[in-house]
Amino acid sequence: MTDDKTLERFREWIGRTEERVDEITVAPLVSLAALLDRDDPPPRAGDAAPPLAHWLYFLPSYRQSQAGPDGHAARGEFLPPVPLPRRMWAGSRLEFAKPLRVGSRVRRLSRIVDVVTKHGRSGALVFVTVRHEVSDEAGLVLSDEHDIVYRGESGATPPATPAPTPAAWQREIHPDPLLLFRYSAVTFNGHRIHYDQPYVTQVEGYPGLVVHGPLTSTLLIDFARDHARGRALASFEAQARAPLFDTAALELRGRPSADGRAIELWAATPDGTVAMSARADLA
Repeated sequence: MTDDKTLERFREWIGRTEERVDEITVAPLVSLAALLDRDDPPPRAGDAAPPLAHWLYFLPSYRQSQAGPDGHAARGEFLPPVPLPRRMWAGSRLEFAKPLRVGSRVRRLSRIVDVVTKHGRSGALVFVTVRHEVSDEAGLVLSDEHDIVYRGESGATPPATPAPTPAAWQREIHPDPLLLFRYSAVTFNGHRIHYDQPYVTQVEGYPGLVVHGPLTSTLLIDFARDHARGRALASFEAQARAPLFDTAALELRGRPSADGRAIELWAATPDGTVAMSARADLA
């Protein structure tokens, strides 16, 4: 058992930074469009990349021998070595200063801004918040603050929240193993819960392959783009509420906000409860 004092010491990681550089190349964008089933023309130098495309770059490059049991890099370098075995993406808050351009050289500065220990129905939880700032040669492109949650072996079922009604738009998605594998491939995500059926069911105890939180976010923001009537997005936030699996379809739902300045979004489980809520503010 891990005590609170042990978990609290990971607050010493607050302020740690990591820097990566990359180039916005065409191939990952073409792969993303393909897995989203979009018929977009191939991007050219100078074109704006879609929102959340920065998740296709600055990818982890740890060696095979450095992978932990769950497929992630072994902990203790940039991220704190939280001893709780389960690690999940919990949410993101993004602000878009300007488009990310194809062909540009970009720099990502990441900083741990908070480490918080909480107690839920499944025991101790540790939330690590990381702020990423992506810049090109002319300055800031976007900021992305995201939360990672660590928890113990056993997990209580989160309380179900009915999806809001009515929805103005909806789309059914079948998150089959091929979709999950392709997203893992294009983001170089080694987390075994997304592609390793024996591991996810026998070791982590889930009923099926887990849909990536960032994939659900990408599906939602892509859904928002289709209903934004050509307007750019100024910001986007998403919060995971419950896991989704490859065992059943999910539904993307959305509607304009009351003031017309944003699009309210959510991913609904097969029984009509919220798996992820999101909001896209229009520029």
